[in-house]
Amino acid sequence: MTVADGRGERGRPPARQRADRSWDDGLIARRARSEAEDKARPQAAEHTGEAGRERSAAALGGALLQRLDALRELVGLSRARLDPGTLAEAGRVLEEAAARQRHALDVTVVAIAGSTGSGKSTLFNALARSQLSEAGVRRPTTAAAISCTWTDRADGLLDRMGIPPRCRRQPPRPYDPALSGLILLDLPDHDSAAPGHREQVDRLLGLVDAVIWVVDPEKYADAVLHERYLRPLAGYAEVTFVVLNQTDRLSPEAVDQVLDDLRRLLDEDGLALGEHGEPGAAVLALSALTGEGVGELRETLGQFAGRRCAAELRLAADVDGVSARLRSAYVAEGRPGLTDRARRDFEDRLAEAVGARASGLAAERMWRREAERACGTPWGRLRGWYGRIRSKDTAGGDTLAGAEGAPRRTASRPLVEQAVRVLAQQASDGLPGPWAQAVHEAAVRGARGLAEALDEVGAAGAPVPPAKGRWPGTGGRRTGVGRTRAGAAVRPVRPRWWAMAAIGQAVLLLTQLLGLAWLSGVLLGELGGPWWLPPVVSAGGGAGAPLLAWCCRVAARGPAKGYALETERRLRAGAAGCGRERVLEPVAAELLRYREVRAQYVIATGEG
Repeated sequence: MTVADGRGERGRPPARQRADRSWDDGLIARRARSEAEDKARPQAAEHTGEAGRERSAAALGGALLQRLDALRELVGLSRARLDPGTLAEAGRVLEEAAARQRHALDVTVVAIAGSTGSGKSTLFNALARSQLSEAGVRRPTTAAAISCTWTDRADGLLDRMGIPPRCRRQPPRPYDPALSGLILLDLPDHDSAAPGHREQVDRLLGLVDAVIWVVDPEKYADAVLHERYLRPLAGYAEVTFVVLNQTDRLSPEAVDQVLDDLRRLLDEDGLALGEHGEPGAAVLALSALTGEGVGELRETLGQFAGRRCAAELRLAADVDGVSARLRSAYVAEGRPGLTDRARRDFEDRLAEAVGARASGLAAERMWRREAERACGTPWGRLRGWYGRIRSKDTAGGDTLAGAEGAPRRTASRPLVEQAVRVLAQQASDGLPGPWAQAVHEAAVRGARGLAEALDEVGAAGAPVPPAKGRWPGTGGRRTGVGRTRAGAAVRPVRPRWWAMAAIGQAVLLLTQLLGLAWLSGVLLGELGGPWWLPPVVSAGGGAGAPLLAWCCRVAARGPAKGYALETERRLRAGAAGCGRERVLEPVAAELLRYREVRAQYVIATGEG
């Protein structure tokens, strides 16, 4: 039987309880039958065989089929993420389930297993009421598995288990109807020194529906039995029987003591015991040699086989075991994923890497500088023009070299790497190892070329000075910022009031020059009028120009701030778009794959 972890369920459904009570009532009725009714059992056996043949096409329950389908889907979705060794046992369980469903599910295969000298073969013969398996003092006595069948549909199952025809037996007729549909196997000793015996036992234990472990008063606490077989089979309690044989060698008080100690050991092994009406392993005491207690075991086996659910219980235990061992590969701690906060933090870091805030401030300064140039005093504009000419002459060679060289790197590489690293950590926090690694790999793959893409975003979205008149792509607007199809900014258009302010500055300059010319004419005696009026006109023109420039600077603050916000928003949007396409979407796809397999795992465990 397959090694599995965990205990069997201790809660019994009401429907199962009703079935148990009805079976117990039938058992009491059978015990009360008279000898005359016993003579009619051949006809009853034949009728039971016909009923069994009608059930040969019995199918597994819907819940178990759903769990097997979910496990199959789970394996398929996980092959690219988990190593083959992790999924090997799940694949074997699916193969065994498919192979078992090809045979009659209402036929119950029970194996008798035990150590050397425990009396397996003697018990096998006692249950069959015939000397079918060789029993004696020679060790090991059983060299190959022997079968005894109470059904005519056993050939397919026996072929699957590799039982050769020479090892197949039948009980004496008429068949006991209480054991109808049962296949009983006598296995070799699991601790046999003969080569191949242990391998044969392990192989057959993985194929049968249930197992009877036979122990004797001397070796019931054997460490090999408990550590190699009983402890790993804790999840198979409902299809496990533990029989203390050779009780004829003990006193009644000693039998009780050994049984109590055996139950204690089984409880330490994690094997749930079927006590007080709860599902679990049955523990019985008997003497196969004298026949004491064999009838109780035969009735218990008949009750177990009559439920026609052993194959389903065994397959359900297989799925429970493999699901428990796969838990660490699918169950996350907490609620990992891409939260809104993680997305915002990632986009903020990319915006910082591309310099969105700094570009916005530069755009504001540029707008205010252009407003100063357009609306400032003529003397200030002349001084600024002269300074620009000198700066171009001084740095002209370096500017040309930079323009002809490689594209300028505008995005901070360390900030980009930090943004990707923090996002991957936040998205994979709590995920099982393979899925966390998949998320990290998706983020790293997406980060390749991200810095270069952000360089393009930064270069395309860099602030540019406003131009005069209309500009292609602005939609005829006189103010604001245009946008190309790729999302990059185009040159904004100067506001109209800048031109009006420039005209005002020109008028004030002419007024100042006119006042000076008038004053010169008065002083030279060529022009008449009061001598103080020309200085007043000239002073008014000279004072009005700075006042008008100051008013324009105040009026330009709002548009400059808007241009800065638009530049920053545009760079943020471009950086966020690059990050979303290259990193966020691949990471979200990996998380979606994990949620899909997590949902299938929940169904496979029977919890969903």
